[in-house]
Amino acid sequence: MGLINWKYAKSCSAFFGLWRRFQVRFKSKTRDTSEYAYCYMGGQLRMEEKRNFANIGCNTGVSEQNMQHFMSNSPWSAQGVIQQVQEEIAATPGLGPGGVLILDESANKKAGDKSAGSGRQYNGRLGKVDMSQVGTFLAYANGSVWTWVEGELYLPEHWFAPEMAELRKKLGIPDEREFETKIELGWKMIQRTHTNGLRFEAICCDDFYGQSSDFRAEMNGANYDYMADVPQNTQVYLKRPVVGVPEAQPGRGGRKPSRSRVLSADKSLKVSDVARLEDTNWRRVLVRDTERGELNDEFAARRVWTIHDNEPVQEWLVMRHEGGGKCTYSMSNASPNTPFKRLAWLKCQRYFVERANQDAKSELGWDELEAQKYLAWMHHLALTILALWFVTQTKIEWAEQYARDPALLQQFEVDVLPALSTSNVRALLRAVMPLPQLTLAEATAQVAKHLVNRTRSRKSRMKGRHRSS
Repeated sequence: MGLINWKYAKSCSAFFGLWRRFQVRFKSKTRDTSEYAYCYMGGQLRMEEKRNFANIGCNTGVSEQNMQHFMSNSPWSAQGVIQQVQEEIAATPGLGPGGVLILDESANKKAGDKSAGSGRQYNGRLGKVDMSQVGTFLAYANGSVWTWVEGELYLPEHWFAPEMAELRKKLGIPDEREFETKIELGWKMIQRTHTNGLRFEAICCDDFYGQSSDFRAEMNGANYDYMADVPQNTQVYLKRPVVGVPEAQPGRGGRKPSRSRVLSADKSLKVSDVARLEDTNWRRVLVRDTERGELNDEFAARRVWTIHDNEPVQEWLVMRHEGGGKCTYSMSNASPNTPFKRLAWLKCQRYFVERANQDAKSELGWDELEAQKYLAWMHHLALTILALWFVTQTKIEWAEQYARDPALLQQFEVDVLPALSTSNVRALLRAVMPLPQLTLAEATAQVAKHLVNRTRSRKSRMKGRHRSS
């Protein structure tokens, strides 16, 4: 059977080949730590839970101390790994036109405020403000594949207060880091990705980023097409507004007007009100095929005007009726003659960053990080992106070689085989690279080490209590 042959011939060698291509990224003049990178990714891809440094090391034959040092202190460049991933994506023949970048953020709940960037801030997963660590991420989507390609740790403004200097130094936060908003971090990532040669046709983002007219103007100024979600109360004009400084009224005292404002009579409308206008034309469009069948939603698009820096700006307002009566709204600088289906397609692309986030967390243990240092977060990010790239390459190869294999199509009685999931790729890798089973002696040694460490920790706490009493 072709599937069995592919599983055994490809999974193991492809993972090893990926590691060999990136091996130089983990070497210095005096030391080669690339084996630890191989083991760490192997743990991420094959383990099911509790993928912290100690457990990954335990399951892959690396001492806890060595793995901890490799991730938290070793000087290898996370950005170097990420740059090479982007360059490989750019050079992949199967990933030509049609790629989009999707900007998003994701928060992980933290137990305390001593991890780099942690603090009480909004956590989207919890839907509330809580003690969290927040990252901003760029995902790349093209066809049926998606993957993270960039990330930055968001450091709240209070982290740059003078009284935090000692903690910043302890956690290895670079001296050159300054406070940057999430939008500024997102723009920096987009620029790096562009510089590294990764081609994309548009940038998509949620309304946290999209509501910023400055951010939209920055993307437009760099000739990037965007599809940016905006809140339902965003104000737009159906006709070009006249903006200027009103003339002083004869006979009226007071100061002469100096601030620009809208001078034309037409009033602005909320985008939610535009959606309800009789002349807003809604059309049903196929969004994508799903496991439950075709997903079709209603879309509408209108040319509208917004105001930025006291100047009228014409944009597309793209609206979508989703399930449960929800309506979402986006602004786009796509050209005026952009086909309606193209606008609807772009409006749907943000779905894939959710899939990338889910793969990183549920499948690769992104949110299982238990380290405090800044470098540990960056290294964990780089290896997660690299592991996701391995998954993406496997999906691409499967689609190219086996999605239309006649024997497999006949066996499964379909015209085209479904795409592999990240879970499928991990299962194949576990089959050809099973995690080692501990011998009785190894298990006994681990238990003994655990007891020794717990005993030392308890004695240390007791001494601390005696000193304070």
